[in-house]
Amino acid sequence: MHSSDRDRLVLAAVVFAVLFSQLLLYPGIATLVDALGADAASSPVASTTLDASMWFLVSEFGAYVVFVGVWGAISDVTGRRTPFIVLSAIGGAASYAALAAVPSLGTIPFEGVLLLRVLQGAMTIGAFSLTMTMLMDLEGGHGRNMGAAGIAIGLGAAMGAPIGGQLTELDPVAPLVAAAILLVCVGLLVSRLEDRTPASRRTVRALVEGVRQRPTLSLPYAFGFVDRMTAGFFALVGTLYFQETFNLAPGATGLLLACFFAPFALLQYPLGTLSDRIGRTIPVVVGSACYGIGILGVGVAPSVGAAAGAMIVVGILGALVSPATMALVTDLADERERGTAMAGFNVAGSLGFLGGFLIGGSVAGSYGYDFAFLVVGGLEIAIALVTIPIFLRLSLESGTQSSPQVDQ
Repeated sequence: MHSSDRDRLVLAAVVFAVLFSQLLLYPGIATLVDALGADAASSPVASTTLDASMWFLVSEFGAYVVFVGVWGAISDVTGRRTPFIVLSAIGGAASYAALAAVPSLGTIPFEGVLLLRVLQGAMTIGAFSLTMTMLMDLEGGHGRNMGAAGIAIGLGAAMGAPIGGQLTELDPVAPLVAAAILLVCVGLLVSRLEDRTPASRRTVRALVEGVRQRPTLSLPYAFGFVDRMTAGFFALVGTLYFQETFNLAPGATGLLLACFFAPFALLQYPLGTLSDRIGRTIPVVVGSACYGIGILGVGVAPSVGAAAGAMIVVGILGALVSPATMALVTDLADERERGTAMAGFNVAGSLGFLGGFLIGGSVAGSYGYDFAFLVVGGLEIAIALVTIPIFLRLSLESGTQSSPQVDQ
């Protein structure tokens, strides 16, 4: 096996482990926050289970937004990736372990739990974002490399949700313990990889200026924001919607979420490779519009079976959009600015997750689940329609873009 192929496989395994550990918590989120001390009588941010769950998720992704750029800039400035991935993975493992210990201590207020969650998010986003940047550094086609990242993300989510549901039924904090163990394994695995970061180094100011002078990066950032918003919406609102509407236990909820994540995972690599051949416009624009329509379909599904079928369709469409969007970042970024450029994409994605939690949770709480599905699905359709002229202009100017082209 060629060294790039081997490293692609290992890096994809690392992305899988990070996402798997994250998704372990989602199906049993309501049970977990109760075990961690969410109590309306003692904490104003835990007045309801929905509120406590929302803030538990928001704390992690708020830290993502703040710290992902720090990790990316440090990596680009120093010309190193692997030591920072190891550091962030071990720090994330320690934070997960600290959260798992909270119920046995019994003296930490829920606000303290949220602070631990912030620390955990600040650490784990480094492992996630910089591993994706290492995939950007590999040869073999941007769509293929991002397809490998995408299939790892999808498999981690597809397997993390159902397994997390089963672990929750054994013990509410079991997913936290499993996440801590996985991130220790991530640190050990990455420490053995070759660091392929471009040799040239730049100052932080030069990095930020270089990314700022590439306004076309705002295009994949915008799609990354909306796509991750839908994922955050399903992680919180979708989970509670399925449990309340269809009276599902955490284990069954995890299986229903897997109906999305399984095709989303398995098709990322072939559809990412396809985007290397046909360009990014069709997968991103047409795929996003259809993806939004699919989300609306989930919201009107009358039964568990119909909801599962709609989730499968949405997963297929998501697999078309995701790797092409990430590959577009690599197409447009200078190789010396990849860590910062991917950090920007993950900032947009993390803000999208926050939007999914906050907008989805707020709209669902105030106006009901039906309107929440309409808002999120409608935003996905809207961004596809609005950006059609920009993609057409990029296609016309593709002779000036780096290979592979934005549209071919």
